[in-house]
Amino acid sequence: MFWLKKIKTMKNRYIILATTFCFLLSTFNLVAQVETPGKKQTKKILLLNGIAHLGNGKIIKNAAIAFENGKLTVVANAAAIKIDFNQFDTVIKLNQTQHIYPGFITPNSTLGLTEIGAVRMTHDFSEYGVFKPHVRSIIAYNTESNITTTVRSNGVLMGQITPRSGAISGTSSIVHFDAWNWEDAVIKKDEGVHLNWERMFSRWNGKPNKNYEKMTAKLNGFFADALAYSKERKHPEQNLRFEAMRGVFSGEKTLYIHANFIKEITEAINFSKKHTVAKMVIIGGYDSWMVTDMLKENNVAIILKRVHSLPERQEDDVYLSYKIPHKLFDAGVLFCLENAGDMEAMGTRNLPFYAGTAAAYGMDKEEALKLITLNTAKILGIDKTVGSLEVGKDATLFISDGDALDMRTNDIKTAFIQGRLMDLDNHQKKLYGKYSEKYE
Repeated sequence: MFWLKKIKTMKNRYIILATTFCFLLSTFNLVAQVETPGKKQTKKILLLNGIAHLGNGKIIKNAAIAFENGKLTVVANAAAIKIDFNQFDTVIKLNQTQHIYPGFITPNSTLGLTEIGAVRMTHDFSEYGVFKPHVRSIIAYNTESNITTTVRSNGVLMGQITPRSGAISGTSSIVHFDAWNWEDAVIKKDEGVHLNWERMFSRWNGKPNKNYEKMTAKLNGFFADALAYSKERKHPEQNLRFEAMRGVFSGEKTLYIHANFIKEITEAINFSKKHTVAKMVIIGGYDSWMVTDMLKENNVAIILKRVHSLPERQEDDVYLSYKIPHKLFDAGVLFCLENAGDMEAMGTRNLPFYAGTAAAYGMDKEEALKLITLNTAKILGIDKTVGSLEVGKDATLFISDGDALDMRTNDIKTAFIQGRLMDLDNHQKKLYGKYSEKYE
C-alpha cells in the first residue's frame, strides 16, 4: 500500500507542477503577445515611388501601387500614368532605395501548431494513428503564437498550416498571419491531404526498409477503398476518413506526398496515377532534379526541402542543396521553397534568405523571388488572389528599406494584409529595444 500511495503522491505533484507551468506559460503569452490584428481598410492608400517587385518576375521602378477595400487597384509606373492625388486618403511616399514586395508564403509549416520546441505540451501538430486524413490542422491553429509575429517581421505573411506524423498525417489549410482566430485567418480551408511516403532504405545504415512493402500494400488498400467510397454520393454510415479523401479524387483537394529520393518520388508518382489522384505535389524532392522529365510529363510540382541543408549522401556535392533550385528552374519544373525540419517554426523567418541563396547559386533574382511568392501560390491553388502585385488581387504586401532576400539589408518597415495595416512589433524587438537602451 505504501508504494501505491507514493505513486499517487508523485502523480499529484506532477499534476501540480504541470499546471503551474501551464499557468506561467499562459501568463508569458499574455504579457508578450500584445500585437492587435489590423483593422479593415477603410481609406484609399497610394504607395508612390520605390521599387516594386511584382512577384511574377517583373520589376517596376518609380512605382505607383494603390489599394482600396483590401484589393489592388493600381500597379503601374508612376511616370507612365496620370495620378489624381485627391482620390487618395493616404499617400505614402517612398525613396528610391525602398522596395515593395508581395507577402511571402511559407508552405508545409507548423507555425501556430507549436510554440516551444523543448516543451511537448505546446505541440499540437500530430495525432495518434496511421491513416488520418480527417485530422484538420486548422482547428488547432493558434493565432496568438509569439513565433508568428517574429516570422512576419521578415515579410512572411501567409502560410500552409500542416499536420505531422503517421502515413497520412491529415489535412492542411492556408492562413494569413494576422487574425483574431482561425476562422478570420483562413485563406483556403482543408485544401490538401498529406501522405508521408515510407523510406525505401534505412536512414541510419542504408539497408532496405523491411516495412516498405507492407506499408505500400496498406496504402494501396486504403486508397482503393477510399476511391470506391468516393464514387457513392451518400452512405448510410459515414466514414470520416474516407469522407476526407473525397476531394483527392475529385480534384477539390491536393495530395501532398512527402518524399525525397529518386525511387520514392518515382513510386509516389506511379501510385498517384494508379489511384486516379487528380492533383499531386511532392514535398521534399531532394532528388527531384534527377527526374525532371517525369515531373513535367505528369504535371507534378515540387515544394523543395530547406535550401540551407547539408547533403543527404556523403558523395553529394556539399553545395548541392543550394544548386537544386537552379537545376529545377533550368528544367522547367514548377517548384517553390519550404522550411520543414529542425526548429522549423521559428526558422521560417529565414524563408526569404533561401530564395536569396537560390539567386546566389545561379537563378535570376526575380525568378528566385517567385519561389516564395507566385510559384507557391500556384502550387497551393491561391494564385488568383495572392502571390503577386496585380490589379484585382489582395493588397497583401510589405515595404522594406533594403533587399528582402538579403539578410544584411532586409528591414521591413510596413506591411499590409488585405489592406489592413499590420503591427510588426514582437517580443524579440521589445527585448532588443530594452537592452539596447540599457547598454548604450
